Amino acid sequence: MLDSATATERLGARLAEVLKPGGVVYLRGELGAGKTTLARGLLRALGYRGGVKSPTYTLVEPYQLDGWRLFHWDLYRLTDPEELEFLGLRDQLDGEAVLLIEWPERGQGELPTADLEVTLDYVGEGRSCRLEARAPAGQALLAGLAGSA
Repeated sequence: MLDSATATERLGARLAEVLKPGGVVYLRGELGAGKTTLARGLLRALGYRGGVKSPTYTLVEPYQLDGWRLFHWDLYRLTDPEELEFLGLRDQLDGEAVLLIEWPERGQGELPTADLEVTLDYVGEGRSCRLEARAPAGQALLAGLAGSA
């Protein structure tokens, strides 16, 4: 249970501790459920000090970190999955960049398989969080999270 934005950011920070270059994380949840808040916590833990905004209007926000490249995608406004080709997704699939992808169902058929899916749902005043591995790398992430708890 995530009872605050701070708790959601802490989860993002924990994820940053175990995430590896080339990782693909799908972020699922309704509008306002905390997907960008989780991304903010992850980015802060990786050393990013600038503003972290939702990429709802830009569709993708790139972050160059010390030894990391991270792309935060928000596909909510995507009208056709094939648009991802024109937005440069293929260039980011080099095994070095980390992809955080909100609303991945809108890019179905064009997106790489997620290593890990994070689903945030409203529960009263807080949020519930479900983490599901979708690939061996995701299983390693979950094992790392369990080990850091």
